[in-house]
Amino acid sequence: MTALLRAEHLSCALPSSDGERTLFRDLSLQVESGEIVDLTGPSGSGKSSLLTALAQLNPHASGDLTLRGRPASAFTPQQWRTQVTYLPQQAILTGGTVAEAVRLPFTLAVRAGGSNGTEGAEDAYDGGRRRFPSLLRGADRHTADRLDDAAISRMLDALGCGDIELDRPPHDLSGGQAARVALARTLLTRPKLLLADEVDAGLDDDNAAKVAAIMTRAAHEGMAVIRIRHRPPDGASSRTLILSDGRLRVNDATHDSGSTDMQAAAHADGSRSGRMQGDETLPDGVHPDGSRAGTARPEEEA
Repeated sequence: MTALLRAEHLSCALPSSDGERTLFRDLSLQVESGEIVDLTGPSGSGKSSLLTALAQLNPHASGDLTLRGRPASAFTPQQWRTQVTYLPQQAILTGGTVAEAVRLPFTLAVRAGGSNGTEGAEDAYDGGRRRFPSLLRGADRHTADRLDDAAISRMLDALGCGDIELDRPPHDLSGGQAARVALARTLLTRPKLLLADEVDAGLDDDNAAKVAAIMTRAAHEGMAVIRIRHRPPDGASSRTLILSDGRLRVNDATHDSGSTDMQAAAHADGSRSGRMQGDETLPDGVHPDGSRAGTARPEEEA
């Protein structure tokens, strides 16, 4: 089976007063559709640089990238970044209202003359017919004029932000709220691979669980996720990678700690540990809507 994303010979060196500082060199990474990978490591080890390299947003990085067997050179930068999407820790929300901020990617896609900026790209999103069926009801393809308020509100509610008015100015949001609005916007564009840079860092445990639940739902529907995290494991990921001293290793005693070829750890039936199967309850009793079994849904903000 062809991997969703394969990266080989990834290197990154940053300019410094001494010439260059190498963050990592000759890394390899493979990610499959439907898995969640946690990326951890010491501060300054290059985790964000690795994610931006995968999104082709890092001018200091080099390496060979393929998406479902197609080299990065076969995509325009817009096509690649629409399908391999980087979500920074510090949310950037442009627009006069929350609704405008969420609709911005769709507005840009329409102006560019393509659906989500991927017109003509092979296997582009399958029309959204199978992804987030409970959150994107009745939407074959989303554009700025067809992404209605109800779809935005359903996604925000699933992320614990149901109390945010869509006409609210983005600059009035708390840091935790802004991060989840940015996540909602990204999920609604339906990337094949989401690169999430500590999006739950500023959240309390309940709201972090809701973010984990919706990411697990996204993975169940076929999206792959790589998350930079410093929180304790939440049971959502199939494996954890550690970036340290310029090398990647799997945080698993069954793997060679010096290996840099990170294969997906899948069971024989194709399922992965921590993944939601069918309509089962998610890890730690979290349901797909973010609520916890046997508990009331918290309304407090991060």
